[in-house]
Amino acid sequence: MKKKLIQHTSEHFEKLFHSQPQSIFLSPGRINIIGEHVDYNDGFVMPAAINKYICFAISKNENSECALIAKDLNEAYKFDMKDELKPVEKMWVNYILGVLSQLKDKYGLVQGFNIVFSSTIPMGAGLSSSAALECGIGYAMNTLFDLGLTKENIALIGQKSEHTFVGVNCGIMDQFASVFGKKNKVIKLDCNTLEHEYYKADFKKYSLLLLDSNVKHTHLTSGYNVRRQEVEAGLKIIQEHFPQVKTFRNCTENMVLELKEKLGDTVFRRCHFVVKEIQRVLDAAAALSQSDFKKLGELMSETHQGLSKEYEVSCEEIDFLVDAVQHEKTVLGSRMMGGGFGGCSINLVEKGTEETLIKTISERYADAFGIELKAYKVKISKGTTLYKDNHAAIQ
Repeated sequence: MKKKLIQHTSEHFEKLFHSQPQSIFLSPGRINIIGEHVDYNDGFVMPAAINKYICFAISKNENSECALIAKDLNEAYKFDMKDELKPVEKMWVNYILGVLSQLKDKYGLVQGFNIVFSSTIPMGAGLSSSAALECGIGYAMNTLFDLGLTKENIALIGQKSEHTFVGVNCGIMDQFASVFGKKNKVIKLDCNTLEHEYYKADFKKYSLLLLDSNVKHTHLTSGYNVRRQEVEAGLKIIQEHFPQVKTFRNCTENMVLELKEKLGDTVFRRCHFVVKEIQRVLDAAAALSQSDFKKLGELMSETHQGLSKEYEVSCEEIDFLVDAVQHEKTVLGSRMMGGGFGGCSINLVEKGTEETLIKTISERYADAFGIELKAYKVKISKGTTLYKDNHAAIQ
């Protein structure tokens, strides 16, 4: 799959520009094992890069003109690095321009280049193809033009691009995972300080299976903003009664339970989920340290119940996919992954049983909703990287 992606991208570059690309880069999508909706609540997250990639075939040129070719969309965009870079109508272009704008302003990048990119990251499945695009461009520019950026710089530039040129106020997790990923390792990340540590995630006789609901309900953004307001209101009430609480990280479940009536039903459930989820990430790190995959699976399933019933960011289709595997002996755990209201469920399953499971669940899902289920077997891979440096191709 990876070799085919690289081959197709390189061949397309040669066809358009009549020379081999100077360099090839791979930038991965990401999953989050556990730690959902706690990145903006002072919690920890546990992402990992996966073996689904955007491949970039790229060469410098001798002027300031740039050509961006999105092979999968069959679209192109041309511009001059000396002109003012600002958002345009083509949304995919903005992820790239947002990165280049910062590199131009801060690091004086004005040299031109040609890029062809193509992807195996499914769009709209919540696997962060946008972060892969931003970080891939940042990493490629840093390597080609010796800009001296750190991995952290590249992740933050990607995040800022999304805030300024795309208009999505995302956290840092996606970009961080895309750049910092390591093979068979998950990252326990503090989204505030960017302190992080790696945990071994060689699942041995288990594998990660994503079931894509193929739905995306429109209340993701509005639901997200409302949840933020609810937990912020809850935290204020908690702090009034327990002044020692600075953030949800040093708030205990007992404190939340004690204030159940004062918080009111909805805000209580939101805060209870957050406090429990922060603890679950710590428990998951301990379980991984001991290769206790049964415990990890249980924590994942608990997270889903919290997301569905307490935080209320799931939907009928995702709940169906999680419920459908709960009594399968081959499945250790299952939960909704990502912002919610659609997207994928992530499942920890016994190796070798995936195809049977996919067939069974696909049939039941089609019967229930008339929607075709998509499934992706994923492996935890390394982050954004230079795949091939072909100096012979420099004109």
